[in-house]
This record gives sequence, structure tokens and C-alpha cells, in this order.
Amino acid sequence: MRTRKISVLTLTAVALGLALTACNNDGTGNASSSASSSSVATKTPQSDTAQGKSSGTPTKSATKCTDQLNYAGDSRSNAEINSIGANTGTCPPVKKSPSDTKCTDQLNYAGDTRSNAEINSIGANTGTCPPVKKSPSDTKCTDQLNYAGDTRSNAEINSIGANTGTCPPVKKSPSDTKCTDQLNYAGDTRSNAEINSIGANTGTCPPVKKK
Repeated sequence: MRTRKISVLTLTAVALGLALTACNNDGTGNASSSASSSSVATKTPQSDTAQGKSSGTPTKSATKCTDQLNYAGDSRSNAEINSIGANTGTCPPVKKSPSDTKCTDQLNYAGDTRSNAEINSIGANTGTCPPVKKSPSDTKCTDQLNYAGDTRSNAEINSIGANTGTCPPVKKSPSDTKCTDQLNYAGDTRSNAEINSIGANTGTCPPVKKK
């Protein structure tokens, strides 16, 4: 009988111990789960706040192109310049007004046949200053070559140069190219006049004709 009572008491104690252990485990699990949930709930707002800070964009005043580059003399307004920078992400290059890029202020057009307005208009439309264009009087052929003895007038010579862009070769008179002055026609049966006439007509002096 005593042994049976001890066994019953022992079993009862073991059952109570197991029940208490189970309760403790459930409480700890719930506490851990609650703590974890609380931690997640606490961290989530902080994470959102941090993300909110990192996704912000600089203010417009901090990236104004007119605060970064010197647009003095630019024909556009500050608003237009800054709008281009905001839309493209890059500040546009400084754009000077036409008066600041006059070709006549960059090159010496003295003697050019065109007016300053025409020259500057070409530069503004093409973006490149045209080369200096001298008047025909500045490129006279008679000022470049020695046409002494040429049978043509200076006007005719210069006209050829102006029309063709090239000065014509010097054209000597027949008297300057006499065959009898170039070769020795002593003993030739023909007269000097006949010999020189052949040379003038053919462009070549005839060979000496002996008796």
C-alpha cells in the first residue's frame, strides 16, 4: 500500500512539473514574439524616416546655372537659362549676343568691298566670319607682274586677271622677239623683215638659210 501511494505521488509531481514547464515555454515564446514584433514595429518608422531623408533632392536655388557660371552678356534671361539647366541637368554654354561677336571686331576688313553690316550678317548666319574680300584694284595684275613691253593695255590685262582670277602671262610685241636678234642670220638669202615675219606668224624663228 505504501509503495502504491509513493508511486501515485511521484506521478502527480511529474505531471505538475511538465505542466509548469509547458506554461513557462508558452510565456517565453509569447514574450519573445511580442518583443520581436515590438522591435520590428519600432524599427520600421526609423527605416522609413531614414529613407525619406536619402530620397530628397537639392533645392533649385542650390543648382541654379546662373549661380554656377558667369552669364554676363548672355542674350537669354536668367529664368530661361536656369530652366534649360533644370530640364537637361546640364548648364547651357554662355551665348553671347551678336554685337559681342561681330566679325568686323575680330578681323581686319579694311579694303573689303562689302559693308560691315553685310560681313557681320554672314558671320551671324553661318557662325563663321567670311574671308576678307579685296576689291579688284587691290589685286591688279599690273601691280604684281612686269608687263613692260606688253602689247595690251593695263586695263585689258587687269580685266583678264579679274575675270579669270589669274594674271595672264606677259605678251611681248613682235619687235621684242625679232628672230634676227636671237639668231645669226648672216649669209641668209632672205631679208630681216621676211625672217622676222615668219617668226611672228609661226611663233618660231626659221632656221638660217644659207646660199
